[in-house]
Amino acid sequence: MHLSDPKSTADRTLLLSDELLLRIFSKHPDSQRNANSLVCKRWLSLQGRLVPTLKVLDWNFILSARLTHRFPNLTHVNLVPAAFSSPKNSSIVLSHRLVSMHVDSASLFGHHNLLPPQAVDAGLKTLAAGCPNLRSLAVAGASEAGLFTVGAECATLQELELQRCDDAVLRGVAACRNLQIVRLVGCVKGFYESVVSDIGLTILAQGCRRLVKLELVGCEGSFDGVKAIGQCCVMLEELVVVEHRMDDGWLAGVSFCENLKTLRIQSWRVIDGNPGLEEHLGCCETLERLHLHKCQLRDRNSVAALFSVCRNAREIVLQDCWGLDDGTFSLAVICREIVLQDCWGLDDGTFSLAVICSCCWWCIFRRVKLFYVEGCSLLTTEGLESVIESWKELECLRVVSCKNIKDSDISPALATLFSTLKELKWRPDTKYLFPSDAGIIMGKKGGKFFKRI
Repeated sequence: MHLSDPKSTADRTLLLSDELLLRIFSKHPDSQRNANSLVCKRWLSLQGRLVPTLKVLDWNFILSARLTHRFPNLTHVNLVPAAFSSPKNSSIVLSHRLVSMHVDSASLFGHHNLLPPQAVDAGLKTLAAGCPNLRSLAVAGASEAGLFTVGAECATLQELELQRCDDAVLRGVAACRNLQIVRLVGCVKGFYESVVSDIGLTILAQGCRRLVKLELVGCEGSFDGVKAIGQCCVMLEELVVVEHRMDDGWLAGVSFCENLKTLRIQSWRVIDGNPGLEEHLGCCETLERLHLHKCQLRDRNSVAALFSVCRNAREIVLQDCWGLDDGTFSLAVICREIVLQDCWGLDDGTFSLAVICSCCWWCIFRRVKLFYVEGCSLLTTEGLESVIESWKELECLRVVSCKNIKDSDISPALATLFSTLKELKWRPDTKYLFPSDAGIIMGKKGGKFFKRI
């Protein structure tokens, strides 16, 4: 149907109300929406109302209020890229897991590229006034005053990512009373450094009592800060701690998180240098999942303390963890569901400790239902069988990329066990399949490898 005659200057679409056009536009695929916005200024304005999520690259776009005028119904906004001043005409991009910016041969990068707090606060004030229905916000370099403004204007804000924050800034975060997901980035090596200590964690805990997920990246702290989080944020279900900067003894504070279900630790050299006596560690009764990524597990004392606190876990993920020796692996007998990925040094002797262990937790360990082993090149078929044959409740088994586990070594007893499983994934002799987003991999087979971040 043609709403206008090519020979006529009248626009027949003016007969349609904004609400009707918005309903029509909402049915179009995303690939068509950009073309719709080029038809006329009215369609451009209407199309902007359908955009709920946006990543901003230019801070002036915020200060001029063009952002809120062009996209009045934003609910999820990422301001982190715009908070770094960098040459836009350069084709060189410096990327980190958390930060990405353009650089050239003449410019420096790091905290010098961050906008001053006054400019960031001015942008937050404009954004909060134009988008009061914000639900998710990511920003870098803001001050206490800017976050107070956001907390006062955006009562529905539920998710906040704050980069380069410190204890003083967290007083402003506490003004956002309805936050459920918070990600604090204190230090990113090579880009910026700031300190989040027990003081900041306590301020956050007392102000944001509805937290469900908390992620701490490059943050300091100790037992007192983690304890405050657990005691005040009673609904906290997931705690993520990335990059080791915690003081010794922090692990004992995890047991105060009474409803914690997931604990994820990533990029740590030592889990806890001095966890203290076991009777003082406590236990997370509700914990179901413990994930360790890119951690060194050479310190048996700290690993033992971690497993003691998480003794009720049903799922353990060890991914790209180094230093897993015989004694370290034997500490995993307290778990009901175990996932091992890319754990070098796991041989038959280490794996068999899960069976011969005589501690009081053995009866719990025999109730393992899910076992995933991936990238453990030293584990053999005999070593695997010697352990899983004792797991009478085993239902799911996955074996991938374990070159010493051979099909030819499968015994009749192991084959019988396979037939009783509800789920079996058996690919021990295949090469490791990296996910598509893992980046460029360099290295030799069986040796160290490097990933582009």
